[in-house]
Amino acid sequence: MVIFQLERTAPLSLDDAWRRLTEWSRHGDAVPLTRVAVLTPPPTGEGTVIVARSGFGPFAFDDRMEVTVWQPPALDEPGRCRLEKRGRVVLGWAEIEVRPGPGGRARVIWREELRLRFLPSLLDPLLKATARTVFGRTVNQLLRRP
Repeated sequence: MVIFQLERTAPLSLDDAWRRLTEWSRHGDAVPLTRVAVLTPPPTGEGTVIVARSGFGPFAFDDRMEVTVWQPPALDEPGRCRLEKRGRVVLGWAEIEVRPGPGGRARVIWREELRLRFLPSLLDPLLKATARTVFGRTVNQLLRRP
């Protein structure tokens, strides 16, 4: 199991940063070899189920997630979303927080606990470094693309 945190500041309003990070289909465009499907009808809220299928051929796996906290930003109040990972391979949780930052910018905090079933803890340092890189690039792309 690994826990990591990413922080970014973007020249966006809270609402725009929130929208860019929580339009789940956009995650599939930002992560190589990944498709994202929302299994529940819109709008997103507590109980929304999302599946990210990553990999190729026999090396693909599903990352099934359920939104358990959904608090979009309101006025200058922070927004917070928590996803519980409930797949056969990927377990843990992810939290996305969008809050006011310096100079009217949006400050994004992404926290995640990640466990891969069948992966020995000896490989946790590699998993953490890989996850930080992949999720860091993903957050950067999501915030840059309108």
